[in-house]
Amino acid sequence: MSTVPRPTRTAALAGPGVVHEKRVTAALFAAGLTTFAAMYSTQSLLPSLSAAFAVPPAHAALAVSLTTGFLALAIIPAGVLSARVGRTRVMIGSAVVASALGLLLPLCPTLDTLLAVRAVQGVALAGVPAVAMAYLAEEIGAAELGAAMGIYIAGTTIGGLAGRLIPSLALGLTSWRWAELAVSLAAAACTVWFARSLPPSRGFVARPAGFGTVVGDLTAQLRHRGLIALFGLAFLLMGSFVSVYNFLGYRLTHRPFELPAALAGSVFVLYLAGTIASACTGRLTDRRGHARVLTAAVTLMAAGVLVTIPDHLTTVLIGVLLFTTGFFAAHTTASAWVGALAENRGAASSLYMFAYYLGSAVVGSAAGIAYAGGGWIGLVACVAALFMIAALLLASLVTAGRPARARRRYRCRCSCTPDSGCPR
Repeated sequence: MSTVPRPTRTAALAGPGVVHEKRVTAALFAAGLTTFAAMYSTQSLLPSLSAAFAVPPAHAALAVSLTTGFLALAIIPAGVLSARVGRTRVMIGSAVVASALGLLLPLCPTLDTLLAVRAVQGVALAGVPAVAMAYLAEEIGAAELGAAMGIYIAGTTIGGLAGRLIPSLALGLTSWRWAELAVSLAAAACTVWFARSLPPSRGFVARPAGFGTVVGDLTAQLRHRGLIALFGLAFLLMGSFVSVYNFLGYRLTHRPFELPAALAGSVFVLYLAGTIASACTGRLTDRRGHARVLTAAVTLMAAGVLVTIPDHLTTVLIGVLLFTTGFFAAHTTASAWVGALAENRGAASSLYMFAYYLGSAVVGSAAGIAYAGGGWIGLVACVAALFMIAALLLASLVTAGRPARARRRYRCRCSCTPDSGCPR
């Protein structure tokens, strides 16, 4: 008689599921890499684009703003399309088209042509951020979902860093065209990895919704005072973040620093502070609450941008580090708060991401006017004005949360509330 133990039924069933979840997680990590590397591939090239095409910083900054702006406009349609035709089709199609467009960027003869390609690329890119989290929620078990989300977000962070750092380093050896080609080839390689490793959906069920249903779901979120404040914060904070990084390269390559382009681009390594901040903020929010953590994060952002004012390289780097840490902590907390407040999380998340990328496009472009008029001080003044508005939104969030906290503290044996009065 054989003494080899037979696998239990549970183990036999769990094996394929575990393998599937690991494949999903690895594929979405690659998706984050390719999408965000392509999205920000021109940010560190902005001073070179200004020099090559003889345009001011605000004009060159459209190479980032148009991409994120058109991505914002396409976020909601991409999510609706994925509910009809499937998550994997939309994500793979999005990544492939965006990568193909990226390979065309070094061939653009004029800046206007490059801007047109970047705008179309923004539409193509929307499919991954619009669908990725819904796909993970459908394919990953509840016990592993948090870890899988963390790996995807890590991929987006590293992808954003690669999209900025690869062309920066290449600029030390060659022109902006070859630098753009280098990052576009890296993004294309990650797209191949993503498309080959992404397993078919197991949890997807087509849920086609009519135009009226979609509009109704979105409109319902705009009746919630707290959600509106969070959407506004997404717009303001992402706008200020992109503005600082759009024009930081100009400051570091001009007087008084006059750093080489490759060395100035290495400042994007500070972006890794976002990876650490995102990982730590979730646990901190569980202990301290959304309001306290978000207020502290926005305060850190404001302090960081003020620290960058003096013309000392060490001070600038410390300020950017604080600013970056605060931004990712704020984004992590705000997006989690949206999930906690919303009844329809899909619609609320779509609106949050729409506001997030719209802020990148609108504020990131408009800040170029402030930079052209007042240099770095003008940019800091613009960002400071955004933080003043953000403070008002934070105050409204805290005020809106007080009745809820009062009800939670109130304890009575009957069904009354603090406002209705106790009948006893």
